Amino acid sequence: MSLLRRSLCLVAVLLAGGVSDLGASSLPETIVVALKPDKNPDAMLAERESLSKSLSKILGREARVIVPLSAAVIIEGLANGSIDLGWLSATDMVHASKSDAAELLLVGEIDGKREYSSLWLCLAEKPYGSIGDLRGKPVAFASRTSTSGHLIPRLDLKKRGLIDKDPEEFFGAGNVWFGTGYMSGVERVLAGEAEAAAVSDYVFEKDKHMSPGQKKRLRILARQGPVPTHVLAVSKRLDPAARQALQAGLLEFAAADPALCNTVFTSPLATANAGEHLRPVVEALAVLPNP
Repeated sequence: MSLLRRSLCLVAVLLAGGVSDLGASSLPETIVVALKPDKNPDAMLAERESLSKSLSKILGREARVIVPLSAAVIIEGLANGSIDLGWLSATDMVHASKSDAAELLLVGEIDGKREYSSLWLCLAEKPYGSIGDLRGKPVAFASRTSTSGHLIPRLDLKKRGLIDKDPEEFFGAGNVWFGTGYMSGVERVLAGEAEAAAVSDYVFEKDKHMSPGQKKRLRILARQGPVPTHVLAVSKRLDPAARQALQAGLLEFAAADPALCNTVFTSPLATANAGEHLRPVVEALAVLPNP
């Protein structure tokens, strides 16, 4: 057998064996994956179990999926090595990169695009015609570190000349609330505790976050963007071989089970240049620091 044929056979064997043969010795015995709490808790429980089983099979070791209370907890876990992979907003990723906690591994692609829109949602029966009608009204942001649920709508408020830096300049003192995920803000609007909530467009326009009954009660008040898609961050505590193995494993998972990948991550996964993907957030943070 020629050297070329032997090399091709070796590659075929490695690919057939899965990621467990590619950098397996570099991977921890248990891979901890952290997701943001941006969906219905019951739905996320089912997703966690399915993702854990699928990744464990592909990676050849236990994959434990957790849902911390906030992105800050995920970034801290990436920094100290207690979390290996984290599903983060682009803003979270910039903060994780600046603190040297993690690097961008993969990005989401929604309908083939690596950007989407931010929305302000209000109750369907409200008379508001634009975001300008909410002066002095209580509103809900998805979280302090959400790109579509805080940073981009906050930047839009500044571009409109409604604020300098702080949303309370327009909405009023005590009228700005920060949640723990998209649905926390939406639920506040549905309960009549906020007049509008800032979320990602897919929260309202897709079928993975809200029930039909919840959607029926809401409408889009304003749209702003673009927003870079969410990312999978990998802890810099892991060596390059382990990071490469995890990237290969996640891409294999996305190809093998696209339905589950779309359910958990809202989109397919793809490689991307970190600087290019995160540039809109870096530029926004230069104008509006410390969200």
